[in-house]
Amino acid sequence: MAKDVPSTCEDSVLHRVPCYLSRDELINAASALLLEDLVSQDRLSDPEEAVDFLKLTLAQHPTEHFGVLFLTNKNRVIAYEHLFQGSIDTTTIHPRVIAQRALALNAAAVILAHNHPSGCSQPSTADRTSTRRMTQALELVDVRVLDHLIVTPTEWTSLGRLGFL
Repeated sequence: MAKDVPSTCEDSVLHRVPCYLSRDELINAASALLLEDLVSQDRLSDPEEAVDFLKLTLAQHPTEHFGVLFLTNKNRVIAYEHLFQGSIDTTTIHPRVIAQRALALNAAAVILAHNHPSGCSQPSTADRTSTRRMTQALELVDVRVLDHLIVTPTEWTSLGRLGFL
């Protein structure tokens, strides 16, 4: 059972009412606030701006989870969607699903992201291969891959910065 974490819930600007949230509820609330901040920005100037949100959203899972930030042609965040989950060290991703969601959201670009439950954010050969595959598949429908981020609770790695895009 999840432990309750003391917090405060604003009733109004002048009053704060104590409340208790489970760990998962607190993470979900914080994640929603960070996503709201991302969506409200005029544009992401660097994929690194999404790292805090992605770490909070993905890193705590004991199995691999894969999500996508969908962006406009001006790099404004449209949405985030959790699309795939797998085992402790792998997840199967499907380019068709990502392309379908990108087209449905009218996205011009994406930031791919997944966690490494091992705690090591270094990309595997499979990570590099899947990034290349996703980039090629999405190019066919005019969707740019801006980055592929691997997150853990304490670190993150950008495959774009490593030259794998």
